Amino acid sequence: MRLVLLGPPGAGKGTQAKMLEGELGLPQIASGDLLRTAVRAKTPLGVEARRYMDKGALVPDELVIKLVEQRLQQADAVNGYILDGFPRTHKQAEALRQMLAGHGQAIDVVAALIVPNDEIVKRISGRRTCRNCGATYHLIFDPPRNMNVCDKCNGELYQREDDAEDTVRMRLQTYDTQTKPLLEYYEQAGLLRRIDGVGSLETVHQRLKTALAGVAQRA
Repeated sequence: MRLVLLGPPGAGKGTQAKMLEGELGLPQIASGDLLRTAVRAKTPLGVEARRYMDKGALVPDELVIKLVEQRLQQADAVNGYILDGFPRTHKQAEALRQMLAGHGQAIDVVAALIVPNDEIVKRISGRRTCRNCGATYHLIFDPPRNMNVCDKCNGELYQREDDAEDTVRMRLQTYDTQTKPLLEYYEQAGLLRRIDGVGSLETVHQRLKTALAGVAQRA
């Protein structure tokens, strides 16, 4: 199965993809992980990507597309994969379609986790991280025993800049502008499955598996 998993930041895509990876025996392919790995390994694409990342600029679509294309050609992706975080834009979606068509292949299904913005803000802005050991907590869903103190090492807990409410709302605005239109793009192609992403991890996962059940694999 060739699966694309869509959803806003904080929707739980990575967690759900990891669970499906174990159940379906398909690799989770996350564009952010590909970028970080390429940069650490100092591959030609990684060196080029780092030039943008060091400036705080977005890595161009062309570079991300090349990284994904290289990854999809590896042996473990022959029988399918779970794309997490790619495509993010219409340009990337078109590039993916053309890339697969060149190999006589196509995406089988696109699953979109639907979560209201206010729920996303609550999920992300409640995160706290230990400055000392890196342990993570959530003030609502997984609070520490003592406010602002790590249970594991008594280190100070803080809110990452990316998790601040204003930053989260800016990220959601970017998602609404660049990525959310892909729902209509894939719906018109008859590939989209919408999944209610609000609820326990297990409940959402069961909804996702139900939506994927019986999906016919294409060429």
